[in-house]
Amino acid sequence: MLNAYPDSIGHRLADLVHLLQQPELEHAFSLLYLLPTFFNSDLDRGFSIIDYDLNAELVSPQDLQALDALGIMLKLDLILNHLSVGSPQFQDLLRHGDQSDYRDFFIDWNEFWQSHGEPGPEGHVIPHEDHLNKLFMRKPGLPILKVGFPDGSSRPYWNTFYQQVSYHPITPQELSGVAGLSQEAATEVSVMVNTALEEAVEPDQIYLDGHALHRDRILSLLHTKRRYLGQMDLNAESEKVWSFYDDTLRKLKGYGARIIRLDAFAYLHKRPGERNFFNKPGTWDYLERLKGLARQYDLIIFPEVHAEFGTGLHEEVAEKGFPIYDFFFPGLVIDALDRGNGEALRRWIDDIRHKDLQTINMLGCHDGIPVLDLRGARIEGVEHHGLLDDELIDTAMERIIERGGRVKNLYGPDGKKISYYQVNATFFSALGEDEQKLLLARAIQLFMPGIPQVWYLDLFAGKNDYAAADSGGTAGHKEINRTNLSVAEVTAGLQRPVVRHQLDMIRLRNTSPAFAGELHIDDTPPHLLHLTWRSGNHRASLKADLCDTAFEIEHQDPTGAVQRIAHSR
Repeated sequence: MLNAYPDSIGHRLADLVHLLQQPELEHAFSLLYLLPTFFNSDLDRGFSIIDYDLNAELVSPQDLQALDALGIMLKLDLILNHLSVGSPQFQDLLRHGDQSDYRDFFIDWNEFWQSHGEPGPEGHVIPHEDHLNKLFMRKPGLPILKVGFPDGSSRPYWNTFYQQVSYHPITPQELSGVAGLSQEAATEVSVMVNTALEEAVEPDQIYLDGHALHRDRILSLLHTKRRYLGQMDLNAESEKVWSFYDDTLRKLKGYGARIIRLDAFAYLHKRPGERNFFNKPGTWDYLERLKGLARQYDLIIFPEVHAEFGTGLHEEVAEKGFPIYDFFFPGLVIDALDRGNGEALRRWIDDIRHKDLQTINMLGCHDGIPVLDLRGARIEGVEHHGLLDDELIDTAMERIIERGGRVKNLYGPDGKKISYYQVNATFFSALGEDEQKLLLARAIQLFMPGIPQVWYLDLFAGKNDYAAADSGGTAGHKEINRTNLSVAEVTAGLQRPVVRHQLDMIRLRNTSPAFAGELHIDDTPPHLLHLTWRSGNHRASLKADLCDTAFEIEHQDPTGAVQRIAHSR
């Protein structure tokens, strides 16, 4: 499975389709996961959906027809937890307020918590301490965005993820209607206000010098010029939301989708007094309902969830009949290659086999390299082990940061950091930009159980993009691994040995019947990894030395013909 944004190659999806039509990529990929700039969106590189119509700037129906002609199935996202402030539903709420048909489509924070908290000085309810301490946070502070209603009120709505609030500049002409302000004073005030806004001063904190007498009128005018961006949480108690999900799944099927990734599903179910991350049993009820909707359109859905290995949450999801993302694999590979020791990786492969977990794995992706996922957990006073000791996880983190990675953390209700969440880097840079390590990492991925998902930038050995990360705003750390490649860069890249060698291995994995059979792991010393797939008379084996990173792949078909791929320093 190839993974990219519609404009990751060239400028439009048509450029990526053209790449897939080239002989160098023939038989390499049978699936394509397109990230949600495929749709109309306005924030978080696609994950703040305005609507699920095709983004005409990047995607055309002809592109989808060409993918179908190549026999490539689509995987697309349904972002369950939220929609953009710019969505038709939220815009209707802003226009019509309490009279909106979508009054209950989103979550009014104060209504949700009114019986479980106390009004705070800034106009929003602060949940009781016992509730507040349970909340799973994705950013500092309470997860709210205050929005202006037609009646002049400012109301907080649940906003788990990103938000931006900005203001149009205020003009002297607009201020001329403020009683007591001369034209000269209006000009002076507009300069003070606009300068403060450019410096990111909150409106209530703007210094007005001798014009403080007019503060309320000035701020009232300023608030009419607010612009919002934000991912507003949906109210899954509303039947309108479920009708929206049904309509969206039908639309995605029409685009040619076969697999639907349920993004941020674990945040959807909310109850006062719960953690509000994978609440049980409510989340299971929602997933079963979604599975029923997807079944109508012959769609495979799988939930995307990050949680510590020690919680066993990945096993619970799998036991409910869903495929899972193998978020443990990337960190385990980095640890194995940096230490020359594959014991932890082998234990995880054994887990997948013995528990019959259906997985999609990756090295890099549009997000970060998971870290939280590898840890153990303490549940009801009992310690459950992780895949790596905390010391090894911290060492891996430090090493990737030394190689230029950026860190994303989780926060408690008091705004203090409570955990590393993920580290953002290209996988190539996370490996110290070592081509031999990248080739071995890819070989191991292709011999893992499950569907291998290949991030386009990893395929071309992409390096950390520090300029993009520094200028990317709220989610800038993620832009370090999202560099768009020009058609010329891709054409040149296809001639690089590190790219061609990856494609040779990917093509073998995508076409050999051996990988539909059984996997055997040899009992070897920790620095060696020997994996063999067999199906009938088809056999594919990988023998790797994790210390010197040399490896050999051998493939045999029923005629006895043998193909060998070997790489060493």
